[in-house]
Amino acid sequence: MIAAGILAVAATEAGSRLAAADDVDGKVDALVQSELQKQHIPGAAVGVYRDGKMARAQGYGLANVEWDAVVTPDTIFQSGSVGKQFTATAVMMLVEEGKVSLDDPVKKYFPDAPETWNAIEVHNLLSHTSGLSEYETGARTKVGGPFYMRLDFTEDELYKKIAEMPMDFKTGEDWAYRNTNYVLLGILIHKVTGKFYGDFLQERIFRPLGMSRTRIISEADIIPRRAAGYQLVKGELKNQDWVSPSLNSTADGALYFTVEDLQKWDAALYTERLLKKAGLDRMWTVEKLNNGQPNKANYGFAWEINNVNGHRVIEHGGAWQGFTTYIARYIDDRLTVVALTNLDSGHSNPKKITTGVAAIYNPALKPVEPKPIEDKEPQVTQMMKEVLRGIVDGKAKPEQFTEEAWKRLFPDEIQELGPALKEFGELRALELMERTEEGERRNYRYRAKYPNLTLMISVGLTKDNKIARLNFSEE
Repeated sequence: MIAAGILAVAATEAGSRLAAADDVDGKVDALVQSELQKQHIPGAAVGVYRDGKMARAQGYGLANVEWDAVVTPDTIFQSGSVGKQFTATAVMMLVEEGKVSLDDPVKKYFPDAPETWNAIEVHNLLSHTSGLSEYETGARTKVGGPFYMRLDFTEDELYKKIAEMPMDFKTGEDWAYRNTNYVLLGILIHKVTGKFYGDFLQERIFRPLGMSRTRIISEADIIPRRAAGYQLVKGELKNQDWVSPSLNSTADGALYFTVEDLQKWDAALYTERLLKKAGLDRMWTVEKLNNGQPNKANYGFAWEINNVNGHRVIEHGGAWQGFTTYIARYIDDRLTVVALTNLDSGHSNPKKITTGVAAIYNPALKPVEPKPIEDKEPQVTQMMKEVLRGIVDGKAKPEQFTEEAWKRLFPDEIQELGPALKEFGELRALELMERTEEGERRNYRYRAKYPNLTLMISVGLTKDNKIARLNFSEE
């Protein structure tokens, strides 16, 4: 009787665990399916890793709409900028080997670089504090632009074109996400090792970890279970735009991978298989600016370092060629969630999936929506609404910006931004979330609510109310 009782209790406990697991799986499925529907995403793969081990790998929706092919856990997606963390790791490997120093001037590797690069060091490229401008803008990548996306370029040609671009700010004085930095790091790896950076990654990271499906993008090669990338154009699904092979193999995020391979990557980051603890810690330390303050994005080397309700999370997103990706590693909880989708960044937000899934596994990780602060300058908020309306209508006024900001934003970014904002629909609310002062400049952070999307808008105003800085990011 006693033995039978023990068996009955054990069976009940096992049944409870199975029910709990089924409940989690059901909630995850419901959340992901809901986001795919809301965001009009054709397909997605979701990976959940606990202590570096696979807890869940699941495909949803379609990897290829034309063939009605479903997403599976081994479906290959493009990495977008999540691929930058592999480039950063490769650089840190060279640092550990004494072949590169984080304090090396970039001109050590590019001796004919312009004088404006004199202060740029390797760590500035890794942390996006170099001040270099973005090569991947609409004006620069269109027909006739210096980086026209359908033309092939050698590494030397890419470097020379980058060297001709103006600086956005003095090195170390600000932070701005620039793919340019990582293109240069890929060339730097080649110069130091004598190997194309993709071959170096394969030799030193992918093969040793058993990441057998991870590799540089190639549309020419036959690659099993490769997802197709899509974009929404006026509400209609279209195939991704074609990009030349050379511009589709740069070190700023041109990889293929799967959620199964990323589990192996996640597991390695708990160990010293790739880098010693000091090297990993350096990557996950927020880079400070010249004034000693942390950069505004809490950015380290290819990772953002944040916290959710006191739980540390290192994370990064990516977007490229009709794909978006996100990885969030909740270090204190030894939980990682990855979401890979095949829809453009203007319409999909995989972070909503990773955040929601993490909160299902641990409710303490559910972010608390920040509340707006009291808006004591409604005239500034009204001015920003008019600025946004002007951008949408293609009527942005130069006199609303400083000369430097106008040159930086117009025509490239402003002309790209207008159609995107218009597609989001009518602005429903512009809420002030933060206001700070930096010398004579006032900084504002707004939450802009659109029908199906929320944006964060950072604005820097001079004392005469001219816009000196204007940045957009998804919430």
